[in-house]
Amino acid sequence: MTVRPATALLVVGDVVTDVVARHRGPLAAGTDTVASIRRVPGGAGANVACWASWAGHADVRLLGRVGADAADWHARELAESGVRPLLVVDASAPTATVVCLVDTGDSAERTFLTDSGASLRIGPDDWSDALLDGVAHLHLSGYLLFAEPSRALASVALAAARARGVPVSLDPASAGFLAGLGVDRFLRLVEGVEVLLPSRDEACLLTGLPDTADAAAKLSRQFPSVVVKQGVEGALVARAGAVRAAIPAVPASPRDSTGAGDAFTGAFLAALLAGATPEGAAAAGCGAGAAAVEEVGGRPPRAAGR
Repeated sequence: MTVRPATALLVVGDVVTDVVARHRGPLAAGTDTVASIRRVPGGAGANVACWASWAGHADVRLLGRVGADAADWHARELAESGVRPLLVVDASAPTATVVCLVDTGDSAERTFLTDSGASLRIGPDDWSDALLDGVAHLHLSGYLLFAEPSRALASVALAAARARGVPVSLDPASAGFLAGLGVDRFLRLVEGVEVLLPSRDEACLLTGLPDTADAAAKLSRQFPSVVVKQGVEGALVARAGAVRAAIPAVPASPRDSTGAGDAFTGAFLAALLAGATPEGAAAAGCGAGAAAVEEVGGRPPRAAGR
């Protein structure tokens, strides 16, 4: 009997309905602000999976929890993006919803209003070790760590992956939520993760250091590989207590920065699984991040034929 090599990327994370409101200039308190508003599929975990598929990885799977209100739509959107949806339907809670307020000025900066709904109700009962069959890499969304049921799931999934020798990556996801959880608690929860992919703010928060390079170097004494996403300043790759490379950003004309970090992560993981070095994978991530900010919403443009 021939055993096929494990090649799949399994992402465990949130699936969200994004309501993207693009406005120009400050919000007008107490009255109307003109905006362009769209409903699009999102969620950090789902976005990472879609961008990994966009970047060329052939077998990407997503485990997430959604409400019955939008389960079919999200499953269809994921499948059309080349992702195998492994969605648990919650009978009691609606699908998570995020209102994304995007300033259409030069920065395309965004502000999120988040109702986690069903997404953080995912728990150990939704996990089976069989989900790792054929999986070469497990990626966990950091949002899983910010609620008790999903935190327990993340611990179970991480332990199962380590028992099978499947490498694990994690994106801390939110500096605000991370501060609420506590740095020490976060670091305990993610022991055993091989690749940490924080933003600049998250890296500095996790280390207490104001300089991003110093923060990346310090984190890489705890995690074998650390890649810090810096937006328009590119990315830093650190290993064994030192920054090994500074990867420049790819120029872009930003429309909406929602999901740019997810795009980086997805393309990074796809390149890593294709055999790229962390430095090469980070360059692929920067390219995807540039593509992301030129799109409205957190998902990649659809490939031809999809």
